Amino acid sequence: MPVRVSPADRIRHHIDELFADGRPLQEILEEVARLGAQLLMQAALEAEVTEFLGRDRYQRAAACEDARPGSRNGYREVTVKSTAGPVGLARPKLRGTSEAFASRLFGSHVTKTNALESLVIASFVRGLSVRDVEATLAEALGDQAAISKSTVPAICGQIKEEYERWARRRLDEVTLDYLFLDASFFRMHPGSPAEPVLAAWGITTGGKPAFIGLAPGSGESADAWAAFLADLSERGLASPLLVISDGAPGLIAAIEQACPQALRQRCLIHRARNVLAKTPAGMQAEVKDAYWKLSGTDGLKTPPGPRLAEIIDARIGEMAAKYGPAYPSAMKCLTTDREGLTAYLRFPAEHHNRVRHSNFIERTFGETRRRVKVIGRLPGETSCLTLVWAVLDRASRGWRGFTMTSDGLRLLQDLRRSLLEPPRQLRPRTATTSQPADSPGTVSTVA
Repeated sequence: MPVRVSPADRIRHHIDELFADGRPLQEILEEVARLGAQLLMQAALEAEVTEFLGRDRYQRAAACEDARPGSRNGYREVTVKSTAGPVGLARPKLRGTSEAFASRLFGSHVTKTNALESLVIASFVRGLSVRDVEATLAEALGDQAAISKSTVPAICGQIKEEYERWARRRLDEVTLDYLFLDASFFRMHPGSPAEPVLAAWGITTGGKPAFIGLAPGSGESADAWAAFLADLSERGLASPLLVISDGAPGLIAAIEQACPQALRQRCLIHRARNVLAKTPAGMQAEVKDAYWKLSGTDGLKTPPGPRLAEIIDARIGEMAAKYGPAYPSAMKCLTTDREGLTAYLRFPAEHHNRVRHSNFIERTFGETRRRVKVIGRLPGETSCLTLVWAVLDRASRGWRGFTMTSDGLRLLQDLRRSLLEPPRQLRPRTATTSQPADSPGTVSTVA
């Protein structure tokens, strides 16, 4: 990076490099969180200096009416300790000023603060007022840590506006092979029960990950999910080939209503939890091992397709027959919606391990909940949605896509033709006509 690039821009470059490495998201989440916090704090320091001097970097004092005497004179490296670990900052130095500059956010010699997480959350949760942010920082660092009303917007940026534009964007150019649906619960209002936030992400026909939609729900009811999916459809999203979800009845009903042509895959991890919950503790290890052996296809030469699904379905029946007499409730749970447990077997084998469950987006939701715990409360729906979107949107930039082989692409194309583009039904032929076959204006029929 060039020497004259600001420390905040250097951090942004490091974040971009981290996502470009192609490492699994779970390996970089903590590093992304640390760099994100470092970026926000660095931006806060630089915003304070801009406000103090009354001008931006490289802007001449003569061009600014409210400019103060003095100029920037490099940076001094400092380390701030936090619950997220040590964070290195470049503290701006000034010269030629008529009065000493002291950061209202970090004071003169702050090396340990609990305000880091508060600042990160405040930058994401746009619904917090300026007074809320000032009160949070003052509580953590003391009254001298209060920041001005002009600095708070500079730290927070335009994330709320970004989310609103994203939530209204058209989806006509997004064509999905796979659509993942899930919800996570957050307390949006003090004293109120947790409410769901509905999310959708997918894999395009080119194998690229795409964060599709996010919205509040009045519960995981069929109506809430149907309205969510209808909004995606109205903005131009076409039906995918496969929809992956957990077993919530309302969600399943909404999928079957909104995407009747698509196949539906029930998350195998959720189903495993359901089965084990009805199994005695002493037998859970054995039943769990038998359950995951059901989906093993390494020793089979059968290619992906209906026949492979039939083989795995037969295994499910055999397991139910073996354990059914002793654990009827668990085996009833296993055999419910068997078709939904085997739909993924019709798709390319290289995709099986990632489309048979919805666990991926759940891990990202876990990162969101971890951040929410820091702030302690969310003052409303807008704040909650903006926080969740900010975390998921940035995490989605590091999501891995799917490998697309020539055989896999052919299989997906065949599935698209059979599921979404079936041949049009021919008009029924008439056996006889009222006119002779050779009369003008008549059409001959073939017996």
